[in-house]
Amino acid sequence: MRMSNMFSRTLREAPSGADSKGYEYLLRAGFIRQMGAGIFSLLPLGFRATKKIENIIREEMDRIGAQEILMPVVNTADIWKETGRYYSIDKEMSRFEDRAGRDMVLAMTHEEAVTDLARGEIDSYKRLPLLVYQIQTKWRDDPRPRAGLIRVREFTMKDSYSFDRDQEGLDKVYRAHYKAYFRIFSRCALPAIAVGADSGMMGGKVSHEYMYLSPIGEDTIITCPKCGYTANRQVATFKKEYFAEEMLPMQEVETPDCKTIDDLASFLSIPAKKTAKAVFMVGTYVNDHTGEETEKLIVAIIRGDMDVEESKLSNAAKANSIRPAHEEEITAHGIVPGFGSLIGAKGDFVAIVDDSVAKSNNLVAGANKAGWHLINTNYGRDYTGTVADIASARQDYLCPVCGEKLNSSKGVEIGNIFQLGTRYSESMNCYYQSEDGTRKPVIMGSYGIGVGRLLACIAEEYNDEAGLKLPVSVAPYQVHLISLVKDNAIGEDIYDRLQKAGIEVLYDDRKESAGVKFADADLIGLPIRITIGNRSLKEGKVEVKIRKTGETTAFLVEDLADEVKAEIAKLQAEIDANIVEKELN
Repeated sequence: MRMSNMFSRTLREAPSGADSKGYEYLLRAGFIRQMGAGIFSLLPLGFRATKKIENIIREEMDRIGAQEILMPVVNTADIWKETGRYYSIDKEMSRFEDRAGRDMVLAMTHEEAVTDLARGEIDSYKRLPLLVYQIQTKWRDDPRPRAGLIRVREFTMKDSYSFDRDQEGLDKVYRAHYKAYFRIFSRCALPAIAVGADSGMMGGKVSHEYMYLSPIGEDTIITCPKCGYTANRQVATFKKEYFAEEMLPMQEVETPDCKTIDDLASFLSIPAKKTAKAVFMVGTYVNDHTGEETEKLIVAIIRGDMDVEESKLSNAAKANSIRPAHEEEITAHGIVPGFGSLIGAKGDFVAIVDDSVAKSNNLVAGANKAGWHLINTNYGRDYTGTVADIASARQDYLCPVCGEKLNSSKGVEIGNIFQLGTRYSESMNCYYQSEDGTRKPVIMGSYGIGVGRLLACIAEEYNDEAGLKLPVSVAPYQVHLISLVKDNAIGEDIYDRLQKAGIEVLYDDRKESAGVKFADADLIGLPIRITIGNRSLKEGKVEVKIRKTGETTAFLVEDLADEVKAEIAKLQAEIDANIVEKELN
């Protein structure tokens, strides 16, 4: 490709709103352009890079026996109504009517669509197992798109779906995906870790997320440096200390101006862990069959030295979504904000009690009377509720496996795998006839990778003050050829030689200064830069520079194609040598 003919152009400065380095460079280098919030066009360089990523994904999916299909991005709403997700998913799902008045949706994922396909293809155990995948557009009307391709509304995703007779079969294909994902990310030269995760709207009981650790990430990852325990904070657990002792009589004590745990602990001269604080949320509950929404107050009780993890609370309360409660929603139940507890609360609400409170005795809690608290409150004797782990793990808490202090870091989710079980097959009547003649629901799994997000994370990982430094496996071109000589024929000849040797070349044939050409080459960040200069050409040589290391070598023109192919092979070999093949324990 000649840069004089390229559709895109480089930018000297990033447009406003570029809130990460990788996003800035993808914009400035002409890989992407923004149309609207969370909506991007891929320009030629970005398109070629994503195709490289897709080919890696395709090869690894084919390797584990998956068959590629393509499902429509526009789905009939009927299949989503069968599973209830048409009603339970909020405004992230875009709904509309076609010209005949039929309800339709833009698919944000394809579990319903693939189950609809499968129930027409699978009738017997002889048809199982099956594994299919697609690389397809998705639409999620995210309220907070950010960081370019990191968090968007329209995106390309590889999603695969497995169909098995039993749990053993699902476990096998789940392990195969677990391993394949590490191969995919390491072939893209992107470091990734797998963490235990919340299944969320997908359903199922077992799931893992693949994380690229980066300060720009919105997910908090909890890890143990000693035993390797790793989990998204949404589901991470930790070793808790309990205070089991003989129950003492509950007493009311005046605590003026003690509206916070710190104020209360200081006033009573007790540690925060001897208190039970109340957190008030409102849960939205959606009827899967009618779509009718109801709201209900959720009262969460947790020890004063801990915080509530909202994802855990939402799951424990079985709510579709939760939000902070307004004061009037709290007081309507006889609860006094700042001095609230479950003791004396009235009306219909959901009570969730963290196990740190349920297993500890004689904690201080609100008296539901302004300026007063209760000492020696005890779960089971003084109040009840559903006991669950709703505590948020954080830095320096103790590992649930080995007891070592935990670490906390930020990460970007780049892939996920879910064991769906029969969540979709049962609701959509996707059954098979077993060997004994009985009908059984197909056991399913779902596995996704965001292609654009993967490119965005690679851009975050590989850059310096001058621009991108892309790995050879995903770079849109392998070589950036720059001609600084007046004789165009020389550049054209070398360009032709390289192309005939099967090398992917971006040729800067523009009538620009050397400074502009070098700056653009660094910005675009292709692995190898070849410079045709007057001084080296007098010796029959050209300069070859490796973008990653800055190492510069001069090669004879007649040997150039072979030497460059050797350099490309060397760069690829470095990536191949670091391919990770982790097994699921």
